[in-house]
Amino acid sequence: MTHQIKIKTPQEVDILHQAGQILASIIKKLASSLKSGMTTRQIDVMAEELMAARHVRPAFKGYRGFPGCICVSINDEVVHGIPGDRVVDEGDIVSIDAGVIYQDFYSDMAVTIGIGKVDPARCHLMEVTRESLLKGIACAQPGRHLSDISHAIQTYVEERGFSVVRDFVGHGIGRNLHEEPEIPNFGPPHQGPVLEPGMVFAIEPMINMGDWQTRIQDNGWTVETMDGKPSAHFEHTVAVTNDGSRILTE
Repeated sequence: MTHQIKIKTPQEVDILHQAGQILASIIKKLASSLKSGMTTRQIDVMAEELMAARHVRPAFKGYRGFPGCICVSINDEVVHGIPGDRVVDEGDIVSIDAGVIYQDFYSDMAVTIGIGKVDPARCHLMEVTRESLLKGIACAQPGRHLSDISHAIQTYVEERGFSVVRDFVGHGIGRNLHEEPEIPNFGPPHQGPVLEPGMVFAIEPMINMGDWQTRIQDNGWTVETMDGKPSAHFEHTVAVTNDGSRILTE
């Protein structure tokens, strides 16, 4: 973990909050619109239309060559799913990861949604992943260490029989989509930089039902679980403030 963390002013945090509120409203609309029979490309087109209507730019489109407006990852796909012809089916769990640019600031958020009647084990995976994110956010307090976030997520997840993806992590965010520091979802407590007001992070646990190991598909982007078991992903952009952690994407 690095100590080179950019500190945002209160005014910059307010702009990031505005960006986050816009992004959260877009993802809420996408989530409520998802249904069996849609293609992932249709979801992507809808996202781009919603972003245009809210006068924000997609943060992912063209980023390092990524072709979509958002990432749509299904079942055993962990992150970075490229929108295309794949059809969403009943019982799938679908992770939507999206980012926007607003007044030259970035916001990043992800949710996993069940389609129709979903197997209870998959529902439990989504619930634990969502709750692990909140456990990590609760540690984003002045005076705590960065790795306290990581440790809280890992402890909560592994106590419930799931595994934490090691190869992909959270990150700082602000005027760039990815800033220092990296924020793993695993590790010992009380390590790394001491948190200060004005630090802004994208905290994003990626949790597998089976083993933590992953691989990248031949398209060079989509990450899938090595054992073919489902994965879930939740993410918020979070600011450290004098009063504690502040979720900016809600």
